[in-house]
Amino acid sequence: MTETLDYARIRRLLDIGRGLVTKLSVEVILDEILEAARELTGARYAALGVLNRDRTELERFITSGIDAKTRRAIGDLPRGRGVLGVLTEDPRPLRTSDVGGHPRSYGFPDGHPPMHDFLGVPIVIRGESWGNLYLTEKDGGPFTEEDEEAVVVLSEWAATAIDNARLYETSERRRFELERAVRGLEATRDVATAIGMATSLERVLELIVKRGRALVEANTVLIMLRERDVLVVTAAAGHAVGAKGRRIPIDRSTSGQVFERAQAERISDVAARLRIGHAELGVPEAHTALLVPMINRGQTVGVLAAFDRGPEHGAFSDEDEQLLRTFAATAANAVAVAQSVEADRLRIALAAADAERQRWARELHDETLQGLGALKVLLSSVLQRRDPEQNEAAMREAIEEIEMSIGNLRAIITDLRPAALDDLGLQAALTALIERRGQDDLDITSDLRLPDPRADEERLSPELETTVYRLVQEALTNVVKHAGAHSVEVSVSVLDGHINVAVQDDGVGFAVEDPTGGFGIKGMRERMYLAGGTLEIESGPEGTALRGQLPARRGSDVADGSRSEQAAS
Repeated sequence: MTETLDYARIRRLLDIGRGLVTKLSVEVILDEILEAARELTGARYAALGVLNRDRTELERFITSGIDAKTRRAIGDLPRGRGVLGVLTEDPRPLRTSDVGGHPRSYGFPDGHPPMHDFLGVPIVIRGESWGNLYLTEKDGGPFTEEDEEAVVVLSEWAATAIDNARLYETSERRRFELERAVRGLEATRDVATAIGMATSLERVLELIVKRGRALVEANTVLIMLRERDVLVVTAAAGHAVGAKGRRIPIDRSTSGQVFERAQAERISDVAARLRIGHAELGVPEAHTALLVPMINRGQTVGVLAAFDRGPEHGAFSDEDEQLLRTFAATAANAVAVAQSVEADRLRIALAAADAERQRWARELHDETLQGLGALKVLLSSVLQRRDPEQNEAAMREAIEEIEMSIGNLRAIITDLRPAALDDLGLQAALTALIERRGQDDLDITSDLRLPDPRADEERLSPELETTVYRLVQEALTNVVKHAGAHSVEVSVSVLDGHINVAVQDDGVGFAVEDPTGGFGIKGMRERMYLAGGTLEIESGPEGTALRGQLPARRGSDVADGSRSEQAAS
């Protein structure tokens, strides 16, 4: 058929074809096809319709020669019905000088430019229709047979170029997916290595956010772990602004919904979707987000949040979500293991501290008290054998000092490990503690509602009783030494399977997060963490309020190991 084409047009088709087959982008090829078709035929307008997968109608409709204003006036783009659909049903060239008079013509919508001349040619790839090339309004008259032949040759070049570009894009996509899979494996390996090395929880969290950020090419990644009824930002990587330590309520936030439902969520407009402002999360400039639950053994432990993919702040894809979900499962396991290791370390440290206190109690009792008692007996006997008037007053004063020292040492021993805690239970031990502290010019009111062993009520586990006792003891010690308070309220009760502890004073208050504030608060937090509980401290000029909550485990729970499981989780 090409023998009817003139030499110049054949040379131009060869040049166009060589250029098309070197292109590796389908979108670029489609644009060049439209411009080449208009150049070869003198058509004013050109369009290319891409068929859907079922080849029943047009999925895309790309135009050339129609300005933006006219395109808006036309409205919805055609779907391949009427004359346009003839090529879909019968993929052969179609040429007419009056498209409006064709039997299949539906006419044109309002705002559509007038069109008469029409030339349509199918684009067939590997024996199957892929799309159609449409040309209208030839400059200088109707389309000729030579125009049709030229566009047929162009469509064949187009089919080859599009096929090559699709193969290249498929290959590149697979290469990219393979590279991402390798990065995912490397990230998982690094986290698993950190677990095997028993790295600290802080180090594991830092590693997770850095690897997760690289994995999905995000600008920012946060980890939020659950702490009672809030999610706490425990690690951040990227463009976060003071995010670490921020507390997000679970029941009033999108992050909390992801946590409770254990379902990932992709967000295209962070400012509109996040129920807690993104500035409150420490990502004030974020546009898009991907929130993924961190699930370990069926329990959600936190949320992994990625913000803004790449420098263009692009949206996250299905592949990003799947990749981050897989990584989040490994990350959740790493967090659980690191927390367990940290709990073991705390358990060992606290056990060593308690053992040291018991040792001091024995030594003070066996040595110091016995020595002071012997001194008292000696001095008393001296008073009985001799009666020098000049020494009597001094001896009596020494005896009074010794008796006072004995009382002080007994108080120390009681504080180190009160016998009442072992013999009578937590309520009796706390009652005695409050009475002793009340001797320090402090007005203490208490509300203790705990199991009473004397009424055949099952006691709490020994470890739990110790934890609660030490918590109240340390709180009252801080009040006496530092608060300058006049009154204190102490409340300890068991309700709905939890132990609730509250100590509130009217003292001067202090900076709760001050790292130079000594080890008292740190020790209280460690004990509560080990026992699976939570601790909140609020302090200001009008006083300090300490509130703690722990799961109420009975003494019989120790036998079946539930205490250990709770501490490890």
